[in-house]
Amino acid sequence: MDVRIADLYDLSNTIAAPLLERFEYPWEALAHIKEFILELGPTLPHDEFDQVKEGVWIAKDAKVFESAYLGAPLIVDHGAEVRHCAFVRGSAIVGKGAVVGNSVELKNCILFDKAQVPHFNYVGDSILGRGAHMGAGAITSNLKSDRTLVVVKAADGEAIETGIKKFGAMLGDGVEVGCNSVLNPGSVVGKGCTVYPLSRVRGFVPANHIFKDPDNIVQKR
Repeated sequence: MDVRIADLYDLSNTIAAPLLERFEYPWEALAHIKEFILELGPTLPHDEFDQVKEGVWIAKDAKVFESAYLGAPLIVDHGAEVRHCAFVRGSAIVGKGAVVGNSVELKNCILFDKAQVPHFNYVGDSILGRGAHMGAGAITSNLKSDRTLVVVKAADGEAIETGIKKFGAMLGDGVEVGCNSVLNPGSVVGKGCTVYPLSRVRGFVPANHIFKDPDNIVQKR
């Protein structure tokens, strides 16, 4: 089916592995990110993490700009960087070595280790795999215009009812999203994919493919 957690992510690359291991599909974890952070945060080693305010834990070797807004609950893991004027609304996990850049907004999301959202991105109700990168201005759209519940279209054409209204995108490990692209609600992009700039992605993109437009999705050689 190719949209399961096991198809998209190597869980050794996130502090959120104990959460994701509970589920078959990644979007099932979205409703539990907040409670997971609040459970995990107090257990983090005090010699490695500072609790900078209620519900916010920052690794001592992470770099967080003073102008960044850090909404609770939040965990920023080792070596991550949260840059100038980033707006973290809360319920976010920023993985080891991940980058949250200038004027980026995060809300209810998991960034695996080395994920990068460095320039003017919105990431809401989404999970980005290890090393996934969103180019400048690329966003996850997390609410359908008609406010109906999101349905995921799997590779075999099966429609999977998610039962949730707020659902951005699930990006597998190593996904590259081009500048100013929009990932529509319920988009699932498989490992190692590349999305062309200015794309409007909807539905499922199989692993190791190039998304040029909805009618032109080609396998990488």
